[in-house]
Amino acid sequence: MLNCEEGQAGGGELPDEQRDLRDLNQRFYSAHETRDLELMASLWSHGPDVVCIHPGWPILRGWDAVEESWRRIFAGPADNQFIVTNDQLNIASGVAWMTLDENLMSAGGTGTIAATNIFLRIDRQWKMVHHHGSPVATQRRQT
Repeated sequence: MLNCEEGQAGGGELPDEQRDLRDLNQRFYSAHETRDLELMASLWSHGPDVVCIHPGWPILRGWDAVEESWRRIFAGPADNQFIVTNDQLNIASGVAWMTLDENLMSAGGTGTIAATNIFLRIDRQWKMVHHHGSPVATQRRQT
C-alpha cells in the first residue's frame, strides 16, 4: 500500500497516479462548488454499488440515488466553498481512498466535515465509488 500525504513528494513532481487521483478529488469539490451536475456525473462510477453518505442523510446506494442527491443539493439555496485540509491519499491494488477535512464556508456559517472519498480503477480510469462526510463537533472552550 502506498501512503501519499500532501507534500510528501519533497517538492518534486507527484507520480502520475497520485496526481490523477488528487486532480479527480479536486474536480469533485469544484463540481460541488459550481453545482455542475455534468462534471459530478463524469467523476463517479454509474454502477449499483456506488455509495454516498451526505451529513445528516441516510445511506444512498446506486448511481440513480446518488445522482438524485446531487440534483437536490445543487438546486438548494446553499452557496458552498470548500477548503480541503488534512488530506491523505492511499493506493492499493486498483483502489484508492482519500481522507480529509472539508472546511465548509457558506452564507449560513462555517464548519468542518471529516470525509472519505474512495476511488476504483475501472477500465484504466479512476472513478469515485464512495463519498462519506460526517460533521466534526466543535469543541467548546472551558472558562
